[in-house]
Amino acid sequence: MSYYDSNAQAFFDDTVSLDMSSLYDEFLPLLPNNATILDVGCGSGRDSKAFKDKGFQVVAIEPSTALATFAQEIIGQHVEITSIQQFQSNQSFDAVWACASLLHISFSELPSVFVQLSELLKLSGVIYCSFKYGEREIIRGERVFTDVNETLLVNMLPSMLSVRKVWVTADLRQNRNGMWLNAILVKE
Repeated sequence: MSYYDSNAQAFFDDTVSLDMSSLYDEFLPLLPNNATILDVGCGSGRDSKAFKDKGFQVVAIEPSTALATFAQEIIGQHVEITSIQQFQSNQSFDAVWACASLLHISFSELPSVFVQLSELLKLSGVIYCSFKYGEREIIRGERVFTDVNETLLVNMLPSMLSVRKVWVTADLRQNRNGMWLNAILVKE
Protein backbone atom coordinates (compact mmCIF):
# COMPACT_ATOMS: atom_id res chain seq x y z
CA MET A 1 0.00 0.00 0.00
CA SER A 2 2.99 2.28 -0.35
CA TYR A 3 1.35 4.04 -3.32
CA TYR A 4 -1.64 5.04 -1.21
CA ASP A 5 0.52 6.04 1.75
CA SER A 6 2.68 8.23 -0.53
CA ASN A 7 -0.29 9.69 -2.41
CA ALA A 8 -2.90 9.79 0.36
CA GLN A 9 -3.66 13.51 0.16
CA ALA A 10 -4.13 13.48 -3.62
CA PHE A 11 -6.26 10.31 -3.50
CA PHE A 12 -8.34 11.74 -0.65
CA ASP A 13 -8.89 15.04 -2.51
CA ASP A 14 -9.82 13.16 -5.71
CA THR A 15 -12.40 10.87 -4.10
CA VAL A 16 -13.85 12.30 -0.87
CA SER A 17 -16.48 14.49 -2.55
CA LEU A 18 -17.61 12.18 -5.35
CA ASP A 19 -21.38 11.79 -5.61
CA MET A 20 -21.91 8.07 -5.12
CA SER A 21 -25.70 8.27 -4.69
CA SER A 22 -26.42 6.27 -7.85
CA LEU A 23 -24.50 3.33 -6.36
CA TYR A 24 -25.98 3.80 -2.88
CA ASP A 25 -29.45 3.71 -4.46
CA GLU A 26 -28.77 0.19 -5.75
CA PHE A 27 -27.25 -1.09 -2.49
CA LEU A 28 -28.91 0.51 0.54
CA PRO A 29 -32.55 -0.44 -0.21
CA LEU A 30 -31.49 -4.11 0.06
CA LEU A 31 -30.39 -3.67 3.70
CA PRO A 32 -32.43 -3.91 6.90
CA ASN A 33 -32.77 -0.88 9.19
CA ASN A 34 -29.68 -0.39 11.36
CA ALA A 35 -27.73 -2.85 9.17
CA THR A 36 -24.07 -3.50 9.89
CA ILE A 37 -21.86 -2.75 6.90
CA LEU A 38 -18.22 -3.76 6.48
CA ASP A 39 -16.52 -1.12 4.30
CA VAL A 40 -13.55 -2.92 2.73
CA GLY A 41 -10.77 -0.55 1.70
CA CYS A 42 -12.67 2.51 2.87
CA GLY A 43 -10.19 4.92 1.28
CA SER A 44 -11.17 8.50 2.09
CA GLY A 45 -14.01 7.38 4.37
CA ARG A 46 -16.61 8.93 2.08
CA ASP A 47 -18.89 5.89 1.87
CA SER A 48 -18.63 4.92 5.55
CA LYS A 49 -19.61 8.46 6.51
CA ALA A 50 -22.58 8.40 4.12
CA PHE A 51 -23.76 5.08 5.58
CA LYS A 52 -23.38 6.29 9.18
CA ASP A 53 -25.28 9.47 8.30
CA LYS A 54 -28.14 7.25 7.08
CA GLY A 55 -28.24 5.34 10.39
CA PHE A 56 -26.25 2.25 9.49
CA GLN A 57 -23.55 0.70 11.70
CA VAL A 58 -20.18 0.66 9.94
CA VAL A 59 -16.91 -1.19 10.42
CA ALA A 60 -14.27 0.35 8.17
CA ILE A 61 -10.98 -1.26 7.18
CA GLU A 62 -8.16 0.22 5.09
CA PRO A 63 -4.67 -1.16 4.41
CA SER A 64 -3.07 2.29 3.95
CA THR A 65 -2.14 3.89 7.27
CA ALA A 66 -2.22 7.38 5.77
CA LEU A 67 -5.66 6.92 4.19
CA ALA A 68 -7.00 5.33 7.39
CA THR A 69 -5.95 8.48 9.27
CA PHE A 70 -7.89 10.69 6.82
CA ALA A 71 -10.88 8.34 6.92
CA GLN A 72 -11.04 8.32 10.73
CA GLU A 73 -11.44 12.10 10.69
CA ILE A 74 -14.22 11.98 8.08
CA ILE A 75 -16.09 9.03 9.60
CA GLY A 76 -15.59 10.04 13.22
CA GLN A 77 -14.66 6.52 14.31
CA HIS A 78 -11.77 4.07 14.32
CA VAL A 79 -10.62 2.56 11.02
CA GLU A 80 -8.80 -0.75 11.33
CA ILE A 81 -5.55 -0.75 9.36
CA THR A 82 -5.64 -4.11 7.59
CA SER A 83 -6.26 -5.72 4.23
CA ILE A 84 -9.32 -7.87 3.63
CA GLN A 85 -7.05 -10.92 3.42
CA GLN A 86 -5.80 -10.24 6.98
CA PHE A 87 -9.09 -9.02 8.46
CA GLN A 88 -10.71 -11.16 11.14
CA SER A 89 -13.98 -10.60 12.96
CA ASN A 90 -16.38 -12.54 15.14
CA GLN A 91 -19.11 -10.22 13.95
CA SER A 92 -21.49 -11.17 11.14
CA PHE A 93 -22.39 -8.35 8.79
CA ASP A 94 -25.59 -7.55 6.91
CA ALA A 95 -23.55 -6.16 4.04
CA VAL A 96 -20.09 -5.66 2.59
CA TRP A 97 -19.23 -2.54 0.60
CA ALA A 98 -16.11 -3.08 -1.55
CA CYS A 99 -16.09 -0.06 -3.84
CA ALA A 100 -12.98 -0.13 -6.02
CA SER A 101 -11.09 -1.99 -3.30
CA LEU A 102 -10.86 -5.59 -4.51
CA LEU A 103 -9.30 -4.50 -7.81
CA HIS A 104 -5.76 -4.73 -6.41
CA ILE A 105 -6.21 -8.42 -5.55
CA SER A 106 -4.92 -10.90 -8.14
CA PHE A 107 -7.21 -13.20 -10.13
CA SER A 108 -5.73 -16.15 -8.29
CA GLU A 109 -6.61 -14.70 -4.86
CA LEU A 110 -10.06 -13.27 -5.64
CA PRO A 111 -12.01 -16.57 -5.32
CA SER A 112 -10.72 -17.09 -1.76
CA VAL A 113 -11.44 -13.44 -0.91
CA PHE A 114 -15.04 -13.90 -2.06
CA VAL A 115 -15.30 -17.00 0.16
CA GLN A 116 -13.97 -14.93 3.07
CA LEU A 117 -16.46 -12.12 2.37
CA SER A 118 -19.34 -14.58 2.22
CA GLU A 119 -18.27 -16.07 5.56
CA LEU A 120 -18.41 -12.58 7.11
CA LEU A 121 -22.01 -12.14 5.93
CA LYS A 122 -25.25 -13.13 7.57
CA LEU A 123 -27.57 -15.31 5.48
CA SER A 124 -29.16 -13.14 2.76
CA GLY A 125 -26.36 -10.62 3.28
CA VAL A 126 -25.39 -8.36 0.39
CA ILE A 127 -22.04 -7.49 -1.19
CA TYR A 128 -21.45 -4.51 -3.45
CA CYS A 129 -18.17 -4.64 -5.36
CA SER A 130 -16.67 -2.80 -8.31
CA PHE A 131 -13.74 -3.33 -10.63
CA LYS A 132 -12.30 -1.54 -13.61
CA TYR A 133 -13.99 -3.21 -16.58
CA GLY A 134 -11.90 -5.70 -18.54
CA GLU A 135 -10.26 -9.08 -18.36
CA ARG A 136 -6.63 -8.69 -17.41
CA GLU A 137 -4.14 -8.01 -14.67
CA ILE A 138 -2.14 -4.90 -15.51
CA ILE A 139 0.37 -2.61 -13.87
CA ARG A 140 -0.70 1.04 -13.99
CA GLY A 141 1.97 3.25 -12.49
CA GLU A 142 3.00 1.66 -9.18
CA ARG A 143 -0.14 -0.44 -8.76
CA VAL A 144 -1.37 -3.78 -10.04
CA PHE A 145 -5.00 -3.79 -11.17
CA THR A 146 -7.23 -6.77 -11.81
CA ASP A 147 -9.82 -5.77 -14.41
CA VAL A 148 -12.97 -7.90 -14.36
CA ASN A 149 -15.92 -8.41 -16.70
CA GLU A 150 -19.23 -10.16 -16.04
CA THR A 151 -18.01 -13.64 -17.02
CA LEU A 152 -14.84 -13.46 -14.93
CA LEU A 153 -16.81 -12.26 -11.91
CA VAL A 154 -19.37 -15.06 -12.11
CA ASN A 155 -16.65 -17.68 -12.59
CA MET A 156 -14.77 -16.66 -9.44
CA LEU A 157 -17.76 -16.63 -7.07
CA PRO A 158 -18.27 -19.42 -4.54
CA SER A 159 -21.54 -21.35 -4.68
CA MET A 160 -22.99 -19.52 -1.67
CA LEU A 161 -22.94 -16.17 -3.52
CA SER A 162 -25.37 -15.39 -6.30
CA VAL A 163 -25.44 -12.37 -8.59
CA ARG A 164 -28.41 -10.11 -7.99
CA LYS A 165 -27.36 -7.41 -10.44
CA VAL A 166 -24.37 -6.49 -12.62
CA TRP A 167 -24.05 -3.21 -14.48
CA VAL A 168 -21.40 -1.04 -16.11
CA THR A 169 -20.86 2.66 -15.37
CA ALA A 170 -18.49 5.40 -16.46
CA ASP A 171 -15.82 6.64 -14.06
CA LEU A 172 -17.36 9.24 -11.71
CA ARG A 173 -14.10 11.17 -11.36
CA GLN A 174 -13.55 14.15 -13.64
CA ASN A 175 -10.99 13.77 -16.40
CA ARG A 176 -11.02 9.97 -16.08
CA ASN A 177 -11.89 7.59 -18.87
CA GLY A 178 -12.77 3.97 -18.51
CA MET A 179 -15.68 1.88 -17.43
CA TRP A 180 -16.45 0.13 -14.14
CA LEU A 181 -18.13 -3.21 -13.52
CA ASN A 182 -20.52 -2.95 -10.55
CA ALA A 183 -22.11 -5.98 -8.91
CA ILE A 184 -24.49 -6.78 -6.13
CA LEU A 185 -24.12 -10.28 -4.75
CA VAL A 186 -26.31 -12.09 -2.23
CA LYS A 187 -25.39 -14.85 0.20
CA GLU A 188 -27.76 -17.80 -0.09
